[in-house]
Amino acid sequence: MVDFHETRFPLDVSLNGRGGPERRTDIVTLGSNREARNARWAQSRRRYEAGYGVKSLAQLAAVIEFFEERRGRLFGFRWRDRADCSSARTVATTPLDQSVGAGDGARAQFQLQKTYGASFAPYARTITKPVAESVRIAVAGLEKTRGVDFDVDATSGIVTFAPLAVPAIGAVITAGFLFDVPARFDTDYLEIDVSSFEAGAIPKIPIIEIVP
Repeated sequence: MVDFHETRFPLDVSLNGRGGPERRTDIVTLGSNREARNARWAQSRRRYEAGYGVKSLAQLAAVIEFFEERRGRLFGFRWRDRADCSSARTVATTPLDQSVGAGDGARAQFQLQKTYGASFAPYARTITKPVAESVRIAVAGLEKTRGVDFDVDATSGIVTFAPLAVPAIGAVITAGFLFDVPARFDTDYLEIDVSSFEAGAIPKIPIIEIVP
């Protein structure tokens, strides 16, 4: 997409940033003191504060340069969420981490996703910005070879199987991968006081997840 740059926010800053998922829920208290709750968003949305990750003037300069090239809020970019950047609970991945579908003998494309929870109301999150070289795919438990059996589009998270490797009917497709969050700056103005920064003040650099 033209309003998204396939480049990653300075990694040494983002890995020390703060933030996480946000949801929007309407809650109405009834006369019985029971609650009626309704989810306004089907998908969660993540917010981050990058200022916590800025520890030096060199890092600050890198963020300003990145901000200017993105034209503030105009262009999206990749953000690495240190707390949630892997298909597994740890950074180490396997090709069996996440189920992404089942074969029907004809379908060749599958969307990467990560599922949270299992017992009550599992949430499937669409992964659109995988790290291409990290993607591992297995069909019916057997790992396949990237570039031979399948390829992955790192800009959309879609896995495409080669014609001779299309999954058979009922074959479960699983995946392991690292990924970034599609995001943008949530401000068109960076207020930075260098003198205060040198004294330990943290600049405000808000980041918000987007749907690319």
